[in-house]
Amino acid sequence: MLADIMAFSTTELSNLPDAEVLARSQKEPDLFAVLVRRYEAALLRRARTILKSPEDAEEVVQDAFTKMYLYADKYHPQEGASFSSWAYTILNRVAYTKYRAQSIERGKRAELEPEHYESLPDARAEFLEDLSIRNEVITALAKLPETAAKILRMQFIEGKSQEEIAEAEQLSIPAVKTRVHRAKKLFKQAYDEQHYE
Repeated sequence: MLADIMAFSTTELSNLPDAEVLARSQKEPDLFAVLVRRYEAALLRRARTILKSPEDAEEVVQDAFTKMYLYADKYHPQEGASFSSWAYTILNRVAYTKYRAQSIERGKRAELEPEHYESLPDARAEFLEDLSIRNEVITALAKLPETAAKILRMQFIEGKSQEEIAEAEQLSIPAVKTRVHRAKKLFKQAYDEQHYE
């Protein structure tokens, strides 16, 4: 597989935007390995924080990459959203599906750490399960003030913990929690307005 993509120079491959690599991989499947190399480590870290098992995390990341490849035609670059946000959305959906299945199999609900519980979609956020309405999510995010949109992207799309956000934004954890709470309310309002206009 790697021999086939060696026809491209390393520089050319590293300079290709994610969206272009994904689009070209539909005709040149071996190019998809470029995206795997770019995102595998970060997606594995996110999956491990959800599932707590390296083996389950590897399985989930593999499933997520498979879905990305199979649904590549559904991805359309949008302002304010990158390929990585799309990739994290898919990974989160696959990981939480596996987490719920494992909980049911054990016959009980497993305890989640508070930071993981907060990143689970609530009943009103089930839209994250359905990639077909991704454009509506992006449109709603675009209507938010930049600080609100940024904090939602960091936690729910990029999968960063509140501690990581606090460090990156030089905020206290209570300040991050407050901003996330306010941003979720603004997002819900913007999202609901799209449906009732």
